[in-house]
Amino acid sequence: MARASESGFAIEPVYGPGQPEGFDPARALGEPGAYPYTRGVYPTMYTGRPWTMRQYAGFGTAAESNARYRQLIAHGGSGLSVAFDLPTQMGHDSDAPLAHGEVGKVGVAIDSIDDMRLLFDGIPLESVSTSMTINAPAALLLLLYQLVAEEQGADPARLTGTVQNDVLKEYIARGTYIFPPGPSLRLTADIFRYCRAELPRWNTISISGYHMAEAGATPAQEVAFTLANGLAYVRAALDAGMAVDEFAPRLSFFFVARTTLLEEVAKFRAARRIWARTMRERFGARDPKSMTLRFHTQTAGVQLTAQQPEVNLVRVTVQALAAVLGGTQSLHTNAFDEAIALPTEKSARLALRTQQVLAHETDVTATVDPFAGSYAVESLTDKMERAVLALMDKVEEAGGAVAAIERGLQKRMIEESAYRIAQETDSGERVVVGVNRFQLDEEEPYEPLRVDPAIEAAQAERLARLRAERDGAEVDAALDELRRAAAGSDNVLYPMKRALAARATVGEVCDALREVWGRYVPAETL
Repeated sequence: MARASESGFAIEPVYGPGQPEGFDPARALGEPGAYPYTRGVYPTMYTGRPWTMRQYAGFGTAAESNARYRQLIAHGGSGLSVAFDLPTQMGHDSDAPLAHGEVGKVGVAIDSIDDMRLLFDGIPLESVSTSMTINAPAALLLLLYQLVAEEQGADPARLTGTVQNDVLKEYIARGTYIFPPGPSLRLTADIFRYCRAELPRWNTISISGYHMAEAGATPAQEVAFTLANGLAYVRAALDAGMAVDEFAPRLSFFFVARTTLLEEVAKFRAARRIWARTMRERFGARDPKSMTLRFHTQTAGVQLTAQQPEVNLVRVTVQALAAVLGGTQSLHTNAFDEAIALPTEKSARLALRTQQVLAHETDVTATVDPFAGSYAVESLTDKMERAVLALMDKVEEAGGAVAAIERGLQKRMIEESAYRIAQETDSGERVVVGVNRFQLDEEEPYEPLRVDPAIEAAQAERLARLRAERDGAEVDAALDELRRAAAGSDNVLYPMKRALAARATVGEVCDALREVWGRYVPAETL
C-alpha cells in the first residue's frame, strides 16, 4: 500500500522500469550546472568546495551577539546570519511602547548605527558573507551594514551577503509587515536598483518559503507560493524599468529542510527546474545566472520538540542531509534546544559540528548529485513539479501573488494544511517521537539560555544618549528628504542612507515612511 507524501501524492513501495510513474532511464536529465538545473546550479557542486555553513544567531544586545558571532567564526563557521528582535523587524525603537517586553528576545536589538557598529566590531565585513533576516525594514539594515563596512574601509563593491527583503511572505505566514503591499514592492524594487549600482555582489532578496513551511505549508505549497512571490518581485522590477538580466542574477531563495528526506530532495530539484523554465520562457531571461535558483536552507524548527530535546540532534542531521543532497548553497542547522529557548553556546556549536561532519566525514561531497537517476527521487520530482505548477496556476488565476494575498488564498490553504497536521499528530496517525509515542515518564531537567530583561532599559538609555549627542537639525532635514522621495518616484535608499548616517534611528526612519505610505492592516481585522 502506497504511503502519502507530505504534499499528498503517493510514495510507491517500489520504483523501477515499468512501475507506475517510475523514472524512465531513457529520459534526459541534463548535466549539473546546465539548464534546467535539475541536478544543481554549479557543474562541480560540493566536489569543489562545500556549501556555506551560515549559522543563524542574534539575541540580547549587539555586544552579546557579536561575542556569539566571534565564537561561530572561531569554530569554523563560514558565514554569518543575523537574527533581529521583533521591535527591529517591525520598525520600532527599543524604547517604543510597542517594543515593551520584546527587546532582544528573539534576536538582536538594532536601533541605530551605534548598535550596528557594536554588532560587527572586530569582524572584517569585506571578507565575511553575511545574511540578514529582515524584511519590511530590510533597506535600513542593509544601509547600516554598508555604513559600518565603509567605516572599516571596505569597498562596497566587494561586500557579499543576502538581505531577506521578502515582505510578501509576511502577509501570508509571518506577520512582520509594516507598509501595504504596493509601497512594499516599490521599496523592494528600489533595493534592487540601489544594489545594482552600489552593492553589485549583494543578493538583494531571499524569497522565502521557510516561514510558510513553519506555519504548516506542505512542501508543494512552500515551493509554489514562494515561486509565485518571486514572479511578483520580478514583475515589480520590470515595471520599475529594469531589464530582467539586470536584477535576476542577484535573486536568491530560502527553503526549509524537513525529516522527509526523499520528498525534500525532490522538492529542491523541482523548484530549480520550474524557476529556470519560468525565467527563460515567460520573462525572456538570457543570462544563465538569471535562471539559476540559488537557495539557503534552514532545518525545520517546527519539527523540533521540547520533549527529549536531544532527539532533535538526530532530526537536524537528517534534515541537513536532505538539504545537502538537494543541492543547497548555504545551510543553517538548528540547535537541539531551540524548542525550549535560545541556543546555548554549546548547542550552537553542536549544530555547526553537524554540518562539518556531513562535509568532512561522509562521502556526500565526493560526487555531484548522488540521487541522479534514482527511480524514486526522479518520480517524486516529477510529481512535485506537477503539484507545484497546479498551485501556481491557482495563484495566477486569482490575479497573481499580491491579489491572492489580499483574498487570503495562500494563508487559507496553509492553515488548512496546518490543521490537518495537528489532527494527525493528535490522533497518533503522524508519529512524533517523544511526543505521541516513545515518551518518557519524566523529562530530564534542562537549563535554557535566558535573555536579561534589563536589556530593554539599557537600550533605552543608549537611545537617550544618542538623541542628546547627535545633530537634531541634520536628522530632521534628512528625514524630510526621505519623506519627499517616498511621496515621489526617487529611490528612497539614498536619502535613507543619509538619515541613518546622521544617526536617525530605525523607528524614526520607519515612522517617516509610515507617514507617507501608511500602515498595513489585514482585511480580517478591520
